[in-house]
Amino acid sequence: MSTPETVGCSSRVLQTCLPRHRSITTFSRRNSDARPVVRTCVYTPTRSEEQTALKLEAQVVPPANLLNEILAPVKSDMEQMNQNLKNVVGNRHPMLMAAAEQIFGAGGKKLRPVIVFLVAHSTAQREGLTELTDKHRRLAEITEMIHTASLVHDDVLDECDIRRGKKTINSMYGTRVAVLAGDFLFAQSSWFLANLDNLEVIKLISQVIADFANGEISQAASLFDTDITLEQYLDKSFYKTASLIAASCRSAAVFSDSPVEVKEAMYSYGKHLGLAFQVVDDVLDFTQSTEQLGKPQGQDLASGNLTAPAIFALRKSPELLDIISSEFVEEGSLERALELVRETGGIEEARLLARQQADMALAALECLPEGPSRRSLRLMVDYVLERIY
Repeated sequence: MSTPETVGCSSRVLQTCLPRHRSITTFSRRNSDARPVVRTCVYTPTRSEEQTALKLEAQVVPPANLLNEILAPVKSDMEQMNQNLKNVVGNRHPMLMAAAEQIFGAGGKKLRPVIVFLVAHSTAQREGLTELTDKHRRLAEITEMIHTASLVHDDVLDECDIRRGKKTINSMYGTRVAVLAGDFLFAQSSWFLANLDNLEVIKLISQVIADFANGEISQAASLFDTDITLEQYLDKSFYKTASLIAASCRSAAVFSDSPVEVKEAMYSYGKHLGLAFQVVDDVLDFTQSTEQLGKPQGQDLASGNLTAPAIFALRKSPELLDIISSEFVEEGSLERALELVRETGGIEEARLLARQQADMALAALECLPEGPSRRSLRLMVDYVLERIY
């Protein structure tokens, strides 16, 4: 897989640094497949772009304010969406009203619809639209509904009582209500999707639901598989995390009547941002405390789910291979495995992988006009990486 030159921008700094020559992704179609084939080429910034980048590089954004900076251009959009989502569930089915408040109420960053709105605003600006369409707004709702439905069902399968510090639906209202709530969200999102009356978007978002299943099956089939490759890991991560972000970003560009190259660039942004997000999450499983994670440290590794840090470490440590192959039967073997991942540089290599994916996401934004939404899309990349530094 081709990756661009890693940009040496500091975390917490606006991610607009442009090297003299920078690799960016370009695209072509493969038959009738809606997904682009990704290639790389060299982009040389103009003098004015370099000067703008140097000015913006100096604008340090404190971590505490980073998310507020990102949300600023779409704050009113998100407020409207949140109320609409609660009404969708509660008004149709009163028995799910309490669950709707728990699912869509206060808490949760809802980053996926934020990204949809930012791409929508930025591509609309590019195409000369003065405001978002109703289809843009419905797309954001669909994206959050699909994501939330997948989380509700995941919590049932994993028997989780807490997610990000909040009680899960199944722990509060039982498995029956949780399954029904998840099923309803999937069904309602499919109905909303059909009513968008756009075949390209219907195909894109429908594929996401199939990708969720592919990701879960791939993960279950590769537990404790020490032969798993980095490419297989990235495929699984795409199915589970990046597919929805990529498809919704491209769909937002579709509803702005963007040309093919812009739609494909937005797909690339979502894909690589999603992959960076997943790699960062997997790094945190090794670096954060149980209190920070809300679950035991190294839980993925303990369950046999081998992620980027472990995959990189396995290349250098026969001892780690033996421990994982034994499925941690000996007392203290998990703790030793976590030590080996750190000692062999697995975490550092995974951080570099996240940085490479982030750089490809940034490169895909070059086609967008300067403005608050494009700035927030850049800052979103910084926000994702911020957690591992």
